[in-house]
Formats: sequence, C-alpha cells, structure tokens
Amino acid sequence: MSRQRLGQHFLIKISILERIARAACPDIQPLVIEIGPGRGALTERLLERSRRVIAVEIDSVLVEHLREKFRHEPRITILNADALEMDFGKWGPAVVAGNLPYYVATPIIEKILALGPALNRGVFLVQKEVAARLIAGPGTRDYGYLSIHTQLFADVERLFDVPPSAFRPPPKVDSTLVRLRPRARATELQIGDTARFLAFAGLCFRQKRKTIRNNLAGAFGRAMLDAWPEAGQRAEQLTMEQIADLYRRARASM
Repeated sequence: MSRQRLGQHFLIKISILERIARAACPDIQPLVIEIGPGRGALTERLLERSRRVIAVEIDSVLVEHLREKFRHEPRITILNADALEMDFGKWGPAVVAGNLPYYVATPIIEKILALGPALNRGVFLVQKEVAARLIAGPGTRDYGYLSIHTQLFADVERLFDVPPSAFRPPPKVDSTLVRLRPRARATELQIGDTARFLAFAGLCFRQKRKTIRNNLAGAFGRAMLDAWPEAGQRAEQLTMEQIADLYRRARASM
C-alpha cells in the first residue's frame, strides 16, 4: 500500500513542527501519545518537551524507520498499530497529538474525546474543513453533529492554518491545528447518558436541510413534535443547550 493511500503527507516545515510541539506541550509533560508519527519529525520535538512518548504508527515500513531513528532513545515506545483499535486510556493521563490522515481524522478525534479524564489535551493537525466543523456554532454552515459531539466533551480552539507547501508531498487541501481541552458538559446540560443524547442529536441532524419535525417524526411521532415550538426549525439553528432541552422533553415522554 502506498504512503499516499494511507493519507501520509509528511510535515517538513520546522517552524510549524515547533509550534505544534509547543501547543501540545507548553511545559514538560509526563506522557505524550503521538498518532501517525510518520518519519518522526514531530516526534523529535515532542521528546524535547516530555518525559515519555508513545508513537502509534500503522505503516510497518515507517515503524522500522522510526525504530532505527530512535534506537538510542529509551523514552520512546513505537507501536505498529491502528489508532482506531487502540485503548489509549490504558497508559493513564496523557497529551495526545498528531498530524491526522484526512480520511480517519473524525473517528480518531471521537475516540480520543471518549478518554475523559485520561486526556490532558488533544492537539491535532486536520483538514481545514474538519476544523471548521469541530469549532462551528449554531447558525453557521459548518455546524452539525460533529460540532455537538466534540463540544459536548471539550472546548475546541483553532490555533493556526498550515498551507500545503509545508508538506511533502503537498496535499490538495489546507490544514488547521486545533487544540481540545476536556470539558464534561453532560451534568450542566442535565442529559445523563451521553450516548443516548448523541444518538438523539444524530437524528436531529440526520438531514440538515430538514426540520426537527421531519427528522424526528419517525422516532417520536408528529403528535408530540407538533407541540414543540422548535419543531419547525432546523437543528443547525439550535444551540447545544436547546437540543439538550429537546432531548429532555423527548425522554420525559417515553
């Protein structure tokens, strides 16, 4: 399988690598987990700012390269594994960072958000359009289920954009560095089971151009929905607090 099939565009611009490392580790960190270290350019800088690095790389050829490159560095553990299948929580609290392949960025971020207290912060380089969806607020084009899912578990900050020229080979899209700081909002939203709330939010956004009434009618029936003032609006017009209020009402009627 080719490097590009795996979504590997190697970041080579030193100033950007250093900015990413500083964002992930503003001070010395006990543990950093790096997803997709590639040839180890960011890894080197994370080692300078942490006591231990666990590097998770799916490409066996790159794993051999990394093991040779860092053969004299006892503070790094290099794993040949799929990040989507890893149990990141088993190492305890950590910073998680990486240049995420575009085609798996969303599921990886969702997996990392599930770490809860085991996540100190997440710093990821993602496609610019993905970053826009992570940070989007209601009433904007990019606001949707991914925005709700991410902001339920974290405060998301857009740090800076990275042009294609910073990579080899250059991707066809711009990238953005985002930082996620864990924040558990379930209690303040009074939603209880987050998985059930997210399933409900997923229904609300199932077809973004349709109204809440049309998206939820199959699950809850129009009689209940017709009593909701918000039923004629689209989910993208509602704040997370408003969607949580709809969820509580729907749950109370069941």
